[in-house]
Amino acid sequence: MNQTKTFMLMAAMVALFMGLGFLIGGRPGMTIALLFGAGMNIFAWWNSDKMVLRMHNAQEVGPEHPLHQIVAPLAARAELPMPRVYIVEQAQPNAFATGRNPENAAVAATSGLMRMLDRDEVAAVMAHELAHVKNRDTLLMTMTATLAGAISMLGNFAFFFGGNRGNGQSNALVGLVAMIVAPLAAAVVQMAISRTREYGADAVGADISGQPLKLASALAKLQGAAQRIPNPVAEANPAAASLYIVNPGLGGVRDNLFSTHPAAENHIAALEAMAGSDMPEIGASAGEPWPLRAPVAAARKPSALGIPKAGPQKDRRNPWA
Repeated sequence: MNQTKTFMLMAAMVALFMGLGFLIGGRPGMTIALLFGAGMNIFAWWNSDKMVLRMHNAQEVGPEHPLHQIVAPLAARAELPMPRVYIVEQAQPNAFATGRNPENAAVAATSGLMRMLDRDEVAAVMAHELAHVKNRDTLLMTMTATLAGAISMLGNFAFFFGGNRGNGQSNALVGLVAMIVAPLAAAVVQMAISRTREYGADAVGADISGQPLKLASALAKLQGAAQRIPNPVAEANPAAASLYIVNPGLGGVRDNLFSTHPAAENHIAALEAMAGSDMPEIGASAGEPWPLRAPVAAARKPSALGIPKAGPQKDRRNPWA
């Protein structure tokens, strides 16, 4: 399934390159854009992990680091090669995975995430990211983020330099089309990165960690914090938003056709359904660093977001039902 998605995505990206190339330089421009797009696809496939990690100024950590010690047994349980492990010095709590295949994968967590979550929650988040590696979603995520930026650059070029087709169309019309194509490219990226991959990673990640409710707890904390704390990398490059486990705060948090992430409520509802019960109260406060002290006696609460449940929630979508 992921191979089909990747093929369709690359075809759409190349078509956008060719369309912009045609507007800029006619058939020769379209040919050049096709070659340029194919080259960008190959380059992104081979180097996307390096570019993503460099963009975040991520620092690799070794076996002595607590995050590495969490990831190692999870990777073994998932029957994956040990990925490289990185820390990103960033206040917003978030995490992502990258790499063209499991043999060249990397997982990263921000310093804000390490401060906010307890050890079990960190493990649940990293299991989710390893699930993306296992499902080979990382190839799709990194290539779309890279190529969306390249399409925007070509669109800007068309806007500033106009057309050269010799068929009477004005530069203003070409510029207008370019202004429309650039947002379209971003929409294609968002649509191509299917929200179902997040639900799939939830399911596989929960199986890897064995703690779906810990992932639900973590998602509730991360989503709330992401709306308050800025993410400079995502603000500078919005196409990178799809890489993260939660929306980095660039848009709404509700499901819609163009959203890159499912709503946190739907994430959590699916995880609670998978666990077969409502989520217990977590003994940590959102700001307590990990490792956590022993949890207090579990008290029941409606959901990880604290939303009262007045009865069976038949209107809430459960992708695993």
